[in-house]
Amino acid sequence: MINPERYTTYKDFFPHYLREHSKKRTRLLHYMGTGFSNLLLISLIVTQNYYLIPLVLLAGYGPAWIAHFFIEHNKPATFQYPLWSLIGDHHMTLLMLTGRLKDKMSKAGVDI
Repeated sequence: MINPERYTTYKDFFPHYLREHSKKRTRLLHYMGTGFSNLLLISLIVTQNYYLIPLVLLAGYGPAWIAHFFIEHNKPATFQYPLWSLIGDHHMTLLMLTGRLKDKMSKAGVDI
């Protein structure tokens, strides 16, 4: 469910973002989508093959939206906060890779 509160800063938005990603499978699909999308974006930049643009978007949003609709049962934050959601995907992935996600999720009120 999209929070009716309107966030005005990313700092306030990010705990909400984490709560919207409470299930491990949701986060896993986000990590896969974010990673694959980044690889495609790098490939697009290196090759200048602009036909990859739809694949970059599909790789990033496809797994994430599937996770929200079928696993988490909420609406993607992208619908209300497109830029912060994109930043949040990378932020959450970085936290996972550096072992700091559990603490941040706990502070946001999610036990993982």
